[in-house]
Amino acid sequence: MAFAQLISSPPASLSHSKPSISALASTGSASSSFCPRFASASAAAGELQRRRRRCRSDSLQCCASSFSEKHHTGSPSSDDVVELPLFPLPLVLFPGAILPLQIFEFRYRMMMHTLLQTDLRFGVIYTDSVSGTAEVGCVGEIVKHERLVDDRFFLICKGQERFRVTRIARTKPYLVAQVTWLEDRPSGEVSGGDDLETLASEVETYMKDVIRLSNRLSGKPEKEVQDLRRNLFPTPFSFFVGSTFEGAPREQQALLELEDTATRLKREKETLKNTLNYLSAATAVKDVFPSS
Repeated sequence: MAFAQLISSPPASLSHSKPSISALASTGSASSSFCPRFASASAAAGELQRRRRRCRSDSLQCCASSFSEKHHTGSPSSDDVVELPLFPLPLVLFPGAILPLQIFEFRYRMMMHTLLQTDLRFGVIYTDSVSGTAEVGCVGEIVKHERLVDDRFFLICKGQERFRVTRIARTKPYLVAQVTWLEDRPSGEVSGGDDLETLASEVETYMKDVIRLSNRLSGKPEKEVQDLRRNLFPTPFSFFVGSTFEGAPREQQALLELEDTATRLKREKETLKNTLNYLSAATAVKDVFPSS
């Protein structure tokens, strides 16, 4: 298990980009705790600067990633086999998402020293005590960094290509694997006659409804939800949606591993639909019994 601290998300007053939907077991049931919040690369960078003034060592914190507006498009060929240093973490990084990290374990500080002199890229791969380490992960590219006097690092990373581990090259001083790149297959026509754009729009509508009811249940003022797609094509939008499923890393990992955009969007649509049904029932109960 890697020991890295995930920098906490900044206050809502400082951020503006991604709604986070705390959610959803892969069985389709929904959690009752929905905490829409917003974060961005600029806000994360601001957090990094604040951390410089108040450096402290906390326990591992598993906060979700944040999504930036532009998705990486210069993916290498899926036939390439390359060596990639791996950073196992109890979270899932999606392409286009922003991940703040604090690095303090010695072997990963060694990794950072190497990366800062080379291509600034490493593999973030999900791991937990039950299912072990996944085979599919996402490249994290360091876009901002700060080295402290005690040799710790504060990093802002952005998700890039997905990869699949084919073999472990070495385990010391840190994990390095041979990987191949993972890309979505062409979806063609979605079953039922709908195209990807229509499916993505339906997912966005469900997301807006989930956020609206979540805000209502938590006592926040109801207001029109912002444009969630921001002109994203269906594939990067499907990654964005997956990045909002906080609290369900195994479901996120399943979404990351899918190689078909339509299948990913359909799964997200079903999860959001189940979540909306749960929230609608909870809202109805609250309306009948306001003090409960």
